[in-house]
Parts: sequence; structure tokens; C-alpha cells
Amino acid sequence: MLEIAKSDILKSLRRDNPWWDASYKVAQSPAEKTRAYFGPFSKLALDWSVRRSTILMGPRRVGKTVMLRQLIEKAINEGFSGQNILFVSIDTPLYSGMPLSRLIDLFEEETEHDAQAKRIIVFDEIQYLKDWEVHLKVLTDQHPNTRFIASGSAAAALRLKSQESGAGRFTDFFLPPLTFAEFLAFRELEADLITSAPLGATLRFSTPNIERLNEEFINYLNFGGYPEAVLNPAIQADVQRFLGRDIIDKVLLRDLPSLYGIQDIQELNRLFTTIAYHTGQEISLDGLAQSSGVAKNTITKYLEYLEAAFLIVRIRRVDDTGKTFQRMRNFKVYLTNPSMRAALFAPIADGDDAMGAMSETAIFSQWFHSDLMKNLHYARWKQGRTDLEVDLVRVDPARLKPTWAYEIKWSDRYASDQPGELRGLVEFAKRNFANSVPAGATTKTITAESEIDGVLIRHFPCALHCYQVGKNVAEGRAP
Repeated sequence: MLEIAKSDILKSLRRDNPWWDASYKVAQSPAEKTRAYFGPFSKLALDWSVRRSTILMGPRRVGKTVMLRQLIEKAINEGFSGQNILFVSIDTPLYSGMPLSRLIDLFEEETEHDAQAKRIIVFDEIQYLKDWEVHLKVLTDQHPNTRFIASGSAAAALRLKSQESGAGRFTDFFLPPLTFAEFLAFRELEADLITSAPLGATLRFSTPNIERLNEEFINYLNFGGYPEAVLNPAIQADVQRFLGRDIIDKVLLRDLPSLYGIQDIQELNRLFTTIAYHTGQEISLDGLAQSSGVAKNTITKYLEYLEAAFLIVRIRRVDDTGKTFQRMRNFKVYLTNPSMRAALFAPIADGDDAMGAMSETAIFSQWFHSDLMKNLHYARWKQGRTDLEVDLVRVDPARLKPTWAYEIKWSDRYASDQPGELRGLVEFAKRNFANSVPAGATTKTITAESEIDGVLIRHFPCALHCYQVGKNVAEGRAP
């Protein structure tokens, strides 16, 4: 069997670990922007009080590798020796099939450090190593003063394996696509477009220019979930070329087939394309089978795989009392990143039919880092011969009762001349909420209150609400 020369492996490791050189200096003004999640992630990853490894999970192109390198630079800035830090990208061909312990042996040979001292070892794209979770658990036990940090894109697959094989040794940290708040900060527009709202206002934040904020919201829908797109006008101009094919080629054609042994890759591609086009809409297994041409039993498996890669999330339906149905015949599917739709098809514009569903997808995506997401549902039921629906309902898991509900609209007409079109929301509120718990409905530009059939409804701009949810979740506040 042909072996790769040790000298070539060491050359690659040295290239990826420039801080081994005594003359290395951390840049004072790093080129990359810092994600809002960097603070809590670094606190978790560099905690020596508990012997655990940190698993950084998230979809492709959301900035995981950048965050890992920023973590290393933070540690060096705070006095940590670069000789005690190892960064390895597991998808590098030179390391193919190489045990993690072998890479650590080379690290210890090549640098002058005490293996018993505090160390930071980072394994990027760790899912490309078979049985990585078994190897990492052993290393975590063997090296109590080393903090291991691993990342991967097939995030829920990593979560599943970490829970099964790393119980008590791994802590998961999910990095979502850019929130709308982060998007504005990256574009250096947050200070111009967002202000604190007056005390007692419906929302925590206000805007001096709702028209401009709406323009940026549409930009966010088209390319805002990807940090590199936000910072690179060339990518913004051709999102389909730079990002669309990456989703297909890397995730659907490589990651998922290799993880799950999928044979008919084009079948998976057709299903995902169908879902992406109809993001935010209620669908059923029967409907998906008919529109995608994929058998229902296969669809069930594929949906699990797509969720495992954090490309989609399914939301359960509840009735008019907030109770879930025993069988999930109908459900909503959201893209975890609204920009994926534009990357796969075409940019969206104000006035397009898809603006409502895309606005709903964007707002829902702000919740992905929050533990509250599992308590979010949509309501749909029959009242007489009429189907009524509410877009977003939060159900208290302890009492199994709805605590709030609102409709997501990209229009002002529901707050001005046609508030009666919110009948589903009104009926749901009458059934579940006391007068002190108002229902909500987003608008395009209007902030107001209305009363319909004795129910108080608060109206607030969709883009501003999207900003607030993402901001609150990133700060650890209850949205």
C-alpha cells in the first residue's frame, strides 16, 4: 500500500497552523466580521472547568471555519501559546482516513510544548472521518487539559452521533445562517436603520426609515444568509452561480449520499427543489409525492436526511386549541436559510407572489438557534365549511396551551382597509387568549393596533419584527 510521505503531511500542518512560528502576530484588524454567536461559542469552547469537547454544527457557508480561526486568534491574543494549538481540516486529502490520534502525535513531534499543559485542538469538517465520534470521545478522556473543538456541516447527523457516542463528553453548538440583525451589522447599516423604541411600544426596536429597511430585508431574502455573499458584491450579483451549485454539488450530491448511502441522487435533488420552491407553505406526503415524483416512503427518509443537513425544518400543525395531531399528514417545511431559494431559482422582488412565504421563512429562520423553536407550530382547522389558519403559534410545553400567535403578512391592507381578513387569527385568539394577550400580525410599513370582534391585534412591520427576533435570540433574550 502506498503511503503519503510524513514530510508532506507536516508541511500541510505547518501551512494551516502559522501560529507555530514564534514570529506569528495576530492581525489587529481582522478581515472577517464577527458573528453575534462568537461570544457564547468561545466561552463554551474555551471553558476548562468541565472536561468536554465542543461540536460546532451548522449548514454550509455560514462561517464555521472563520469562527474557528477567530477562536484561535482570540486565544493567542489572550496569551495562549500558538505552540499549544492545532488546527486540522479533516477533508484535506492528505489526511484521508488518518486517525485523529496520529495527527496529534505529529503535532506533538513538530512543536515544543508539554502535552499535559492546556491545549486547543480543532478538527474542522470532522464528518469526513469514519466513526469520528468514537475517536473524539477517547481523546477527550485521554487528554483532560486539552479542549477539542470539532465542526461539521451535516449538523444533525453530528448531533445524533454526539448524543449516542459522546454522552457527557460533547456539547453541541449550532451556528445558524446570518440573522437579519447580523446582516445589517455586516453591511454597517444597523446604526442608521435601527433605533430603540419608546418605552411601552409594541416592539423593542424602531426604524427611522422603514422603506430603506424593507429594501435591505429583500436583499436579505436574496443573499443575506451567507456571510461571504453579504461581504462580496460579485457573489451578490450572481448568487445562483456562486452558491446555488454549492448547495447542490456539495450537500445533495456529496454530503448526504456519503452519509446515508443514497443511490438515486437526482431523486433527492428533485424533492429538495420542490420543497425549496414552496418554502413556508403547507404540504403533505401525498402532495410531495405527486409534485416530485418520489415515493412516499422514500420521501419520509429524505426529509429526515435534509433536516440532518439543516437544509430544512418541518413544523407540526395544531388545531384551534393548540393540540397537535397524532399523525403528521400535513405540515409546513421551511428552508433554514431564505437565501437558498434565490440561490436555486432567481432573486425575489417586492410585489412577487412569493414575498409572503419568503417573509414567513425569513422570520422563522431567526428562531433556529433558540430552544423555543421546538415549541413553534402553525394552526389549521375547519370552522363550518371554512378552513382557517394562523401562521405562527407558540405552545407552552408544560401546559400544552398556546401562549401567543400571529400572522406573517407582507402587506398593509390587513391593518388598514381589510382587517377582517385576519379571521383565523381572531378566532384562534378568542378561543385561547384572555383580553390581556393580544394577537399579532405583521405589515409592510404600518405600526398600529386594531380591534376585531373584541380581539386586540397589534400590527408591526415584518422587517422590523424579523430584526427583533434575530437580535433577541442572539442575545439570549426571549423573543
